[in-house]
Amino acid sequence: MSERVIPLVDQRHPSWPLPAATPLQALGELPLDQLQRPLHDLRISVTDRCNFRCSYCMPKEVFDKDYTYLPHSALLSFEEITRTARLFVERGVRKIRLTGGEPLLRKNIEILVAQLAALKTPDGQPLDLTLTTNGSLLARKARSLKDAGLQRVTVSLDGLDDAVFRRMNDVDFPVADVLAGIEAAQQAGLGPIKVNMVVKRGTNDHEIIPMARHFRGSGVVLRFIEYMDVGATNGWRMDEVLPSAQVIERLKTEWPMVALSPSSPGETAERWGYANAQGRHDPALGEVGVISSVTQAFCGDCNRARLSTEGRLYLCLFASQGYDLRPLLREQNASDEHITATLDAIWRGRKDQYSRLRSLQPPDTDSGPVKRVEMSYIGG
Repeated sequence: MSERVIPLVDQRHPSWPLPAATPLQALGELPLDQLQRPLHDLRISVTDRCNFRCSYCMPKEVFDKDYTYLPHSALLSFEEITRTARLFVERGVRKIRLTGGEPLLRKNIEILVAQLAALKTPDGQPLDLTLTTNGSLLARKARSLKDAGLQRVTVSLDGLDDAVFRRMNDVDFPVADVLAGIEAAQQAGLGPIKVNMVVKRGTNDHEIIPMARHFRGSGVVLRFIEYMDVGATNGWRMDEVLPSAQVIERLKTEWPMVALSPSSPGETAERWGYANAQGRHDPALGEVGVISSVTQAFCGDCNRARLSTEGRLYLCLFASQGYDLRPLLREQNASDEHITATLDAIWRGRKDQYSRLRSLQPPDTDSGPVKRVEMSYIGG
């Protein structure tokens, strides 16, 4: 009998050593990295678990019943997450996104939402607090999340055809339940809702027009994401990438479209609006976005940091290593001032621009010699 070999991939790579804390007298100015990019967005992963097995993120061949997840004791507590987030807010963060894995699998996630919703910027403004979900638990959670203080949700949905969707999530989950979750989120006031569709050539690109037709005029912003070379397990190939420019061309065969300005500095999505008979954007018809991290790198104004579920800080979605902040929060019992100075030093030393550098090299056909951190571990 042949022996079945399961590839084991440890998504938790060794950490970079923490840099020396920035002198306290230099903390008056908000930090800029080596490319003069400010710190604005913080994405916080609250769990490394997910109930889907999408091939581009957590393929079943790797993340099977024997896969070892982080023990609960290793995860940052809600209080540790909130403390860290508060210090990030003091250094310029204005937007926090909760991610996973699937964040709604984290028990009592509403408590964390309420704690983060209570944070204010130094000038007294509320944060932009949002969450990305696969939508499987959203119908039952939408109202409690809104009541806790969550403002918006982004839902991952890779097609409307039920057979295609079940095949892509690889756990036979029906698309109708995700659509019910989106409707519940709308009714609860979690908006504007965004729907993210990862487009994989030859797998679900025929769903582009049906998805656009379904959400056009609904108040939901549909965004098409190029299939990316994240992590080391998704078997990424360049020939499976459908460039965003081709997505827009397909949409233009159905509807007139006009380019829109970015909604904010560092925005990852290029925005396109549906036009009226006069050729101008009609807000009632809505808009779509395309995220082109493979074919049109947007590293130049990237202002995002990512905090893993057990406290490692990553400065790029394609990073191979992070900075372990958990010892500062636990074993060393560091002061707020020391942690803040460390965060400043980390950000000031940042020079990540993976997508731009990748675009200058021949197309990659595998994961390469460096095992990048898995998207399921630090969120998208």
